[in-house]
Amino acid sequence: MRMLMDFYFITTNRGKLREMERMLKMRIKSKGLELGELQDTDVRRVARDKAMRAYYALRKPVMVEDTGLYIRALNGFPGALVKWLLKGVGNRGMCRIMRSHRDRSAYAETCISLYDGRRVRSFCGRIEGSIAKSPSGGGGFGWDHIFIPNGSTRTFAEMDPEEKDMISHRGRAVMKLKGYLKSIS
Repeated sequence: MRMLMDFYFITTNRGKLREMERMLKMRIKSKGLELGELQDTDVRRVARDKAMRAYYALRKPVMVEDTGLYIRALNGFPGALVKWLLKGVGNRGMCRIMRSHRDRSAYAETCISLYDGRRVRSFCGRIEGSIAKSPSGGGGFGWDHIFIPNGSTRTFAEMDPEEKDMISHRGRAVMKLKGYLKSIS
């Protein structure tokens, strides 16, 4: 974990920063850079591209994270473009879009990419679930209010943070990151 102290976590999302710090059990240096972002539905490609852009903007080792919500009835849309869909229609609008679809299944995927100027390393996590009929819960951020992970009847926003961390897409990506960091220390 010592190596991670050299990296800047690039995000303008305070919720992501708090979650990452909680899961890594450490304070993280962060920078809120506004970077041009690759417009792609694949979080792996977006995170990799974002890591390289952030490194060249800062000239320091960086860690970035990108998350997507892939709705099967919409052929995987919005994927990594979920931030833009939320800005446009919000959680209620996303639920309205889903009203005419029987299949509400979806999956969430997070990809964390580290770039030190030499090599990009990526750690991804995924969880299956479904889209709720309406937003619910007071916790979380983004689309946590409408995503119900398989095996649960509650949205991420209805779970306490530690419970969400143990099963979430981001939690799974962080576990892979931790495994990598242990293997090189």
